[in-house]
Amino acid sequence: MSRIGKAPISIPSGVNVTVKDNAVTVKGPKGELIQSVHPELEVKVEDGTLTVERPNDEKEIRSMHGLYRSLINNMVVGVSEGYKKELELVGVGYRATNQGQLLELSLGYSHPIHLMLPSEIKVEAVTDRKSNPIITLESADKQLLGQVCAKIRSLRKPEPYKGKGVRFKGEVVRRKAGKSAKV
Repeated sequence: MSRIGKAPISIPSGVNVTVKDNAVTVKGPKGELIQSVHPELEVKVEDGTLTVERPNDEKEIRSMHGLYRSLINNMVVGVSEGYKKELELVGVGYRATNQGQLLELSLGYSHPIHLMLPSEIKVEAVTDRKSNPIITLESADKQLLGQVCAKIRSLRKPEPYKGKGVRFKGEVVRRKAGKSAKV
C-alpha cells in the first residue's frame, strides 16, 4: 500500500472539509479550495482526520491514491497556514513594482513586462537600497502559486556565467568559468 496514500490527514481547528459527489471542498481562514477526486477513490472524514481509501490494487488506482492524498493535504495546509514564495531579481537595473495585482518587471529587455496576477495571489515587490529586489507571493493554492512563480522565473532564467536573472530566494545557481585566454 502507498505510504503517502494511507497516511491520515489531521484537520486543524477552523478548517471545514466536506465531501460531495467526488469533490472535496476545504474552507479555512485563508480561503476555500475545491478538488475533484477520482470516482473510484473514497474520501472519509471522521473525528478530525481525513483518509483516502482505494477499493483495489490496480496500477492506475494505486498511482492515484497517493496523488489525491497529497493534493488534499496541500489544500488543508493552504487554507490554514498558506504558502509563501520569494523571488529575487539579480542583475544591474532589474526592478519590480506592483500596483494591486499588476506586476511590472524591468529585466534588461527594451520594454517593461506587465503581468496581471490572479486574485487568489497576494503580491508584494520590495526594493531596498544595496540589495536585490524581492517579489513575495502568498496564496492558499500551492499549485497556482508554483505556476505563477515558474512563469515569472521563465521571463529571465538565471544564467550560469554571471548569475543574472530571476531566481527563488536561497536558490544556488551553478556557475561556469568563462573563456580562458590563449597564452
